[in-house]
Formats: sequence, C-alpha cells, structure tokens
Amino acid sequence: MAKLSLARGVCALLGAVLWAGSPVWAQDISARLMACAACHGADGNSQLPNIPSLAGQPKVFIENQLVIIREGLRDIPAMKGLLDGVSDAEITAMAVHFAKLPARNAPTPGDPALMAQGKVLAEGMRCGICHLPDYRGREQMPRLAAQREDYLLYSMLQFKNNQATGRDTIMAASLYGVSDNDLKALAHFLARVPP
Repeated sequence: MAKLSLARGVCALLGAVLWAGSPVWAQDISARLMACAACHGADGNSQLPNIPSLAGQPKVFIENQLVIIREGLRDIPAMKGLLDGVSDAEITAMAVHFAKLPARNAPTPGDPALMAQGKVLAEGMRCGICHLPDYRGREQMPRLAAQREDYLLYSMLQFKNNQATGRDTIMAASLYGVSDNDLKALAHFLARVPP
C-alpha cells in the first residue's frame, strides 16, 4: 500500500509540474495530455501499478469518468485539482484522444489453470453482456480486455468492498459474494484477452 501511495504522489507531482509549466495550457490540450501521461503513459498504456490504461477505452466512458472526477463525485487523490476548470469541450477532446490510441498490454503468459478459471467466471458472471463478448467495452462500460491485471483486481476489490464511490453500483452488486481468489482469476484472464 505504501508503494501505491508513493506512486500516486509522484504521479500527482509530475502531473502538476507538467500542467503548471505550460504557459498556454488553457488553449493547448497537449499540456493536459502531458499531465495525464505522467501516470497513464505517453501512449495511454500505463506502466505504473494500479494505474489504469486509458488507450482504447470507449470515448463516452472516459468522458463520464473525467466529469465525475472533475465534479468531485469520484475521489482520486493523485488527480486532485488536475481537472479544476477543465471545460466539457476539453474533456471531450481528451476522451477522443485516448479512445483513438491503440490498447496494448504485454503481461506474462497466463497460468493455464487461472486462465481457465477466469474464462469460466467471466462467462458465468456474464461480463460480456455489458462489456461485450470480447471485453472491449462500449459507451459507458470500460474496456476490460488487456487492462492492467493489478488495476483490474484493485478496481474489482473496490467494487466488492463498497469502496468504489462515484462509480457504477451495478458492478458492486455484480461482484457481491465473489471470493478474492475468483477475482484474481478473473483479472488474470481479462488482462490477457487481446485488445
């Protein structure tokens, strides 16, 4: 947990420095995208633990999340203040940018038993109904395919433990009673589904 807090603190500091260092940030969306890159990766594919990749996420999903974060309905300490004053038009431009980037993930080869267990769980829990059968996401449902495994697990545990404030309550209900080991298998599988 200390590593996560340190990583988020470094991300917040880098993002703030990049953001504040641009004299034309209000007119130039690229300065905002540089701030995002500090944590989420220059190409939208995160290399940091428990930080999601934004590349290839559905535009509407990204827009919704940015608005929810901007309005303080979803609390992400590392992002405090980064969206203050960001207009809806800028949020849309940011969402379009990340949605167009190719998602990539190079996790280690999957453990065959965990992959099989995760696949059965994803099918049995009907994850493909909302997130689509290939888990690429749509509209306000995020792409799960090729997302960081650690972030998937972290996020699912937040939903399960009612700690996903400002996020979809349907997911909390969907994960109610699912064991941590099953969530690990699910994250292991989904992270290795091709984007």
